[in-house]
Amino acid sequence: MLWRLAVEREKLDEREIPKILARFYERVRADAELGPVFAVVADWDEHLVRLSEFWSSVMLTTGRYKGNPVSMHMIHAERIRPEMFDRWLALWRLTTSEMLPQHLAIEMQAKATRIASRLSRAIRPEASQAYSGQPAKTAGPTTPYRITSAFDEASLPQALLRSHALKSGTWGVIRVHDGAVRYRADGATQAILLDRYRPGIVPPEVPHRLELAGPVNLQIEFYDRNPGIEIS
Repeated sequence: MLWRLAVEREKLDEREIPKILARFYERVRADAELGPVFAVVADWDEHLVRLSEFWSSVMLTTGRYKGNPVSMHMIHAERIRPEMFDRWLALWRLTTSEMLPQHLAIEMQAKATRIASRLSRAIRPEASQAYSGQPAKTAGPTTPYRITSAFDEASLPQALLRSHALKSGTWGVIRVHDGAVRYRADGATQAILLDRYRPGIVPPEVPHRLELAGPVNLQIEFYDRNPGIEIS
């Protein structure tokens, strides 16, 4: 019985879906890049109900959603640029990581990445080669095995501001949601500025440190092999 209860606790509680979506779309609507696109929504209460039904169907296979998300987005295709999906995913990663246990956050992020890739291909077929919603294809995993909580300039661990290195076989990806941070490998004469358009890869066993460049909001993902993102 105890084992059964433990398994049940690992599942997504459907009651959490509307809360996640409310927080996520609060950020989307306030975002300088995405906000104008979503301004076309006239009734947000109704829209969030439909979105809750969609994610209930995606995550829990309830079959509540009966619409066609591709056709709905095609109506506004002229307003949507491929890079907007990257921003959408960044805010989704931030929100789900804040509000869910790690394994559920990773699952919802993987689902969102596939959804974004499908929509991007449908809306901008010519850009589908450039956009995948994930790091460039390699033999690596499609999702990280661990994602940190979101850090800002005040909560960023001091250890990350000092020289340190990942252990053998561990790769990191720095995802900046807002602001910017500098990545500097030990001995490098120039730091690399990372922002929401430019994530950074951290190879194993390479001493490095982060340098604050002002207000920032970021997370760090961990992989067991090279995820294939360049920061040169």
